[in-house]
Amino acid sequence: MTSLISLKQITKSFKSMRALDGIDLEIRAGITGLLGPNGAGKSTLIKLLLGLVQPTSGTASFLGFDVRKQGRQIRNRIGYMPEDDCYISGLSGVNAVQFSGCLSGIPKTESLRRAHEILDFCDMKQERYRMVDTYSTGMRQKIKFASAIVHDPEFLILDEPTSGLDPEERETLLKRIRLLASQMGKSVLISTHILPDVQAICDDVVILSQGKVKLCEPLANLNRTTNPSFCIRAIENIDQLAQELDTNDVEVIKNPDGTLTVASQSPELPEIIWKAAYQTGVNIQSLIPARNSLEEVFLSTVTESPNTEEVD
Repeated sequence: MTSLISLKQITKSFKSMRALDGIDLEIRAGITGLLGPNGAGKSTLIKLLLGLVQPTSGTASFLGFDVRKQGRQIRNRIGYMPEDDCYISGLSGVNAVQFSGCLSGIPKTESLRRAHEILDFCDMKQERYRMVDTYSTGMRQKIKFASAIVHDPEFLILDEPTSGLDPEERETLLKRIRLLASQMGKSVLISTHILPDVQAICDDVVILSQGKVKLCEPLANLNRTTNPSFCIRAIENIDQLAQELDTNDVEVIKNPDGTLTVASQSPELPEIIWKAAYQTGVNIQSLIPARNSLEEVFLSTVTESPNTEEVD
């Protein structure tokens, strides 16, 4: 699949501090999660993709455009939702979104029409006519999101889009992002610290640490465990099942919720489990393939000696 973003040996230094250090990265269509600890270089990478900072060395293309020379063409084709509030005081919600449309070159009347259409999509009702200054965090997030998509961009960059949202608002915004990707063909780069958001909607994961790309993989690959493993829920006597599996050289972990996570190098692990259940008289309620925790993958990837000369 053709890469939408292609970075080759990209470095970015601020005096003696190196924010990006020899990055090679290919990002394809779909939803990509950009992860990394504070100071990893995520914000610098986003600014570089937007053409707001120039790389110190290396080559970068975004949607087929040279990041060094064609920043305006790139910005015309993408939508950007910043982490920080960026509204103009004194504007209503609909006027703020309309203004974003005008900045993208859309005529004033058409921008207003699109603003109402997008705010309907974001479930903003009569509150769209209130001043943005009076909005809650969740409502300001909706306005930022609407402003990012009002000009119908082909690529979205969302910086901490669910920050400050309650669980219901967070889930709703993730559904909208998923809808834009699956039904409207948008590609999305999400920079976030909220790993469950990445687990919920992303196709690929990129992890930055100390200005380097430590991992770039499809999420499905990260979820696969190295050895066959399963999560077992039984109706009763699960301890007897655990003891029987242990005698068959199966690694057994008893979880706080009363389930078992079992793993073995043997490809015949399912047969071993069912045989042990038969021998102990245990009724298995569910047998589900286990998967790696994204939190575990993230921590194992970024656990290295700290670099004191980092810039986010």
